[in-house]
Amino acid sequence: MTESSEGRPVEILLAEDNPGDVKLTEKALEKGKVLNNLHVVNDGVEALSFLRQEGEYDDAPRPDLLLLDLNMPRKGGQEVLEEMKDDESLRRIPVVVLTSSEAEEDIIESYDLHANAYLTKPVDFDGFVDIVSSVEEFFLTVVKRPPK
Repeated sequence: MTESSEGRPVEILLAEDNPGDVKLTEKALEKGKVLNNLHVVNDGVEALSFLRQEGEYDDAPRPDLLLLDLNMPRKGGQEVLEEMKDDESLRRIPVVVLTSSEAEEDIIESYDLHANAYLTKPVDFDGFVDIVSSVEEFFLTVVKRPPK
């Protein structure tokens, strides 16, 4: 595994309420090419607290990438995305919507809210690993990100 271009592991925040999908993402990132620290939150309220370094997340690192599920309790992914993009200190964090929804209105709304990518979760493990590995490689090794 390689480190980020900054010489440190990349920080990935996964906002996902399905324990099975969390495990799949962990396994996929373990097979990846980039050394990373995966942080997991289970709903949109926790995601925003982590991003804003509030409460129990006051010492949380700033993520290099957010993998965001749309269908979460307390606050959905699109609400998280909207609040992030309205917040000057958070809007430059790349957000990849990684969800089971193939609904056209979800895709359109996510891009209208400035998601960087919208991916539908494959149902099989190998497909899921391929998707997560592609996201990791593209957003963490190919793309130039703004400085923190």
